[in-house]
Amino acid sequence: MPKNIKFRERSRALTRTHKIAIAGVATLGAAAVAFSAVPGGQTTTSQAAGASAPVAYGSGQLKGLQSGVSEQLAGDSLQSKATAVQEKAKAAEAKAKAEAAAKKKAAAETAAKKKAAAAAAAKKKAQQAREAKEAASRSAKRTPVKAAAAKTYTNNLDGWIKHSLDIMKAKGIPGSYNGLHRNIIRESSGNPNAINNWDINAINGIPSKGLLQVIPPTFKAYHVPGTSWNIYDPVANITAAANYAADKYGSMDNVNSAY
Repeated sequence: MPKNIKFRERSRALTRTHKIAIAGVATLGAAAVAFSAVPGGQTTTSQAAGASAPVAYGSGQLKGLQSGVSEQLAGDSLQSKATAVQEKAKAAEAKAKAEAAAKKKAAAETAAKKKAAAAAAAKKKAQQAREAKEAASRSAKRTPVKAAAAKTYTNNLDGWIKHSLDIMKAKGIPGSYNGLHRNIIRESSGNPNAINNWDINAINGIPSKGLLQVIPPTFKAYHVPGTSWNIYDPVANITAAANYAADKYGSMDNVNSAY
């Protein structure tokens, strides 16, 4: 006889309760067979002992018990299926929640990236606007500062005195146009190359020279920076003489004779 493989596969899935119920059914079946095998419903002493208590079950009771076991097995099967459906539903729900959370996270990350990109673009735009404004400010036309025209003087006694007065003013040396002009006319008659070869200075080998008849040692000692070192230079001679007179007399204006 071929083995009932399908029955064995199903029997492995039976619970302990199922196995006990089936064993009871088998015992009742065996008792029923033994009861029906004795003629006239009588049993021998050995048969009665072998049948024991199970012989008391009738065929109707056996059918009812079999029906109950079948119903119980069917209920257990339905419960297993329901449990499987519930577990599947829970798994689906968990999966849906996970997918929703992942979508929400992705949306938040996308929004954050867009916000950061917008902020960076706004910052860049503001920087560009500021740089453009600064560049426009730098390139704006400004009124050019006119260089002060260099002051010019005539190359004569008037020009020499005026030039000397401007230098004296810058150096803080007192004196006036009239004071300088008056002493120049008395000393040299306005001749920048005049030289005295007859006074005591000439006798001592250091003759007076120039517009204000200054001896070389005095010219050297009272020379004003920015002027020529040539004693015959009109401006240098006037300025050095005025510096000497300021030191000795307070100003060239106070000199009315040889000094």
